[in-house]
Amino acid sequence: MNLHQVIRRPLITEQSTRLKDAANTVCFEIDPGANKIEVKAAVEMLFNVKVDSVRVANRVGKWKRMGKFAGQRRDWKKAYVRLAAGEKPIEFFEGV
Repeated sequence: MNLHQVIRRPLITEQSTRLKDAANTVCFEIDPGANKIEVKAAVEMLFNVKVDSVRVANRVGKWKRMGKFAGQRRDWKKAYVRLAAGEKPIEFFEGV
C-alpha cells in the first residue's frame, strides 16, 4: 500500500490538540485496511520522526436523516500515533 494511501488526513480537533500538547500524540484518519505497522512506517517516512507507539480505533458511521430518507455515513478508522521522547512535534500549519 502506498504511504499516501495509508494516511488520509490529520484530525485536528480539541481532543487531538490536547493530546499533541500533553502526550506528544498525533491523530490521523487512515485507510480502513491499514494496520499499525503500515501506519508507523508511513508516519516515520513522511514526517521524518521516530514513532513510539500506534493505537487504532474503528469508527462506525452515524445514521442521518434527510426528511423521510435515512442514510448512513461511511465507516472510518483513526490512528493515535505517539512520537518518541525528544522528537519534534508534527506541525500541520507551518506555512500559515
